[in-house]
Amino acid sequence: MKRIATAVAAVMLLSACGGDPLQGGNNNPAPTDTIVVGSANFPESTVLAEIYAQALAAKGVKVSKRLNIGNRELYFKGVQDGSIDLIPEYSGVLLKHVNKEAQEVSSDEVYAALKKALPQGLTVLDKSSAEDKDAVVVTKQIAAQYSLKSIDDLVPYCKDLVFGGPAEFQNRPDGLPGLKAKYSCEFKQFKSLDVGGPLTVAGLKDNTVQAADLFTTDAAIKANEFVVLEDPKNVFAAQNVLPLVNEKKASQQVRDTLNAISKKLDTKTLLDLNQKLSSPDKPEPEKVAKEWLASAGI
Repeated sequence: MKRIATAVAAVMLLSACGGDPLQGGNNNPAPTDTIVVGSANFPESTVLAEIYAQALAAKGVKVSKRLNIGNRELYFKGVQDGSIDLIPEYSGVLLKHVNKEAQEVSSDEVYAALKKALPQGLTVLDKSSAEDKDAVVVTKQIAAQYSLKSIDDLVPYCKDLVFGGPAEFQNRPDGLPGLKAKYSCEFKQFKSLDVGGPLTVAGLKDNTVQAADLFTTDAAIKANEFVVLEDPKNVFAAQNVLPLVNEKKASQQVRDTLNAISKKLDTKTLLDLNQKLSSPDKPEPEKVAKEWLASAGI
């Protein structure tokens, strides 16, 4: 708990100080001989970035890291201005970020549309079979109280319930706007919490929020017997893990190395990685990544 409290305090301090790792003159283009690997501000993204960085370094590629940058709205600016060269991404939400009108939902359709929609100079390499979607999650008690199995079941009660999640979920097309458009679900209130972190989990457990946005590979779901509501109208499209990379830095060696990782990654791997990251000893993502690379023979 001490580590969680410290992490939350650090985030609050950063926000209070106006901290923004891609602002204030710190967005210079990456050196031409180096691949700068970034990550979003949640553990799964960080460990995937470590996997990419360590695998490339083992092949003799010069790398540096800028981890825990923040949300997509923030780090994508760095990818576009060239201060970040490589970052682990999720196909469906990335497609919606670059094309808010995208309607594709299946894995292959999303991937094909994404490759066409990316800004010039950026590309995605092979997608893995590993998927981690946003999901509407409730406690076992709330699911039983309202007989909930799907978001459709939730609709009659949305107006009476408080929803929790990261601030950006309020405005993303596959967030609250998508729930309103596809299900006519409008919640009584939205509480801005964190990206599938301790604040969101705590909010569900203490009933501060009755539904929340969590990632489907979050170890907290199983640990707390949370219920992931089915999404029959596909607010949340396919979300295959894949590398987003600066095309200028995507040499054949870089492509081969990252594609080999994608070939080995599956959803069970993501669950296992998250389980290790959330274990009582709280290992560093760097260590978890190193162990996985060794076990995968990469």
